[in-house]
Amino acid sequence: MRFGRIQGSAESIRVLHLTDPHLFADRNGDLRGTVTYAALQRVIAHYKAGDWQADLVALTGDLIQDDSAGAYANCRELLSGLDLPIHCVPGNHDVRSMMREELPSPPFVYCGSADIGNWLIVSIDSCSAGRAGGIVTDDEMARMQGIVTSSAAEHVLVCLHHPPVLMGSTWLDSVGLDNGRQFLELVQSIGRVRATIFGHVHQPYDADHGGVRVIATPSTCRQFLPGSETFAVDDRPPAYRRISLLASGEVDAELIWVDDA
Repeated sequence: MRFGRIQGSAESIRVLHLTDPHLFADRNGDLRGTVTYAALQRVIAHYKAGDWQADLVALTGDLIQDDSAGAYANCRELLSGLDLPIHCVPGNHDVRSMMREELPSPPFVYCGSADIGNWLIVSIDSCSAGRAGGIVTDDEMARMQGIVTSSAAEHVLVCLHHPPVLMGSTWLDSVGLDNGRQFLELVQSIGRVRATIFGHVHQPYDADHGGVRVIATPSTCRQFLPGSETFAVDDRPPAYRRISLLASGEVDAELIWVDDA
């Protein structure tokens, strides 16, 4: 779905990056000791209390945890209050058919794209049915290329769920993006892709790869311990990112940790 043009400022387009809320139908449902509904509430309240105002939300997967329509209803109720377009992609914990049914219309845009100022934002599906790891299929890569080719935008941001890079964590790298190198080579070859953002890893990442800024945002609920050989959780709080896409093609990205205080 092409969402069309959204009004950003002449200086920048502001993207609120939220990822991996892992919601349940039961609003008291918890993920390894964190009540995910309350955690997302805190993140949204923290964003609203600040003076930084987004033009849209990038929601990069694992919206739910329990395979239920009720969890998507909770997502819809919490995020609709932001009064912003919400570009979402599925994660390995999402049920893609249910996600499309439960979030069928604006403000939610499923794997869509938008021309905003001199930027194009493209959301792609990296999920592989029945697996924690992912893949960007040949068809999905072709779809992305077609969207970019048909846009006059000077700069491109690509959103997906799985990490196209290694995280330096043995267990986590085993459930990453199978063809991450191929995906990165493609976005590098396009020439206009300035950044790609993702979720899945429940920890921060920010590095340049051949001229493409690759950015992960931690979860709005529980985090994973960076560098761990086996599965381990971290005690860091919920988080989100404020991303500014500058007219020059540069990207400013500020990671916000939401402490109880």
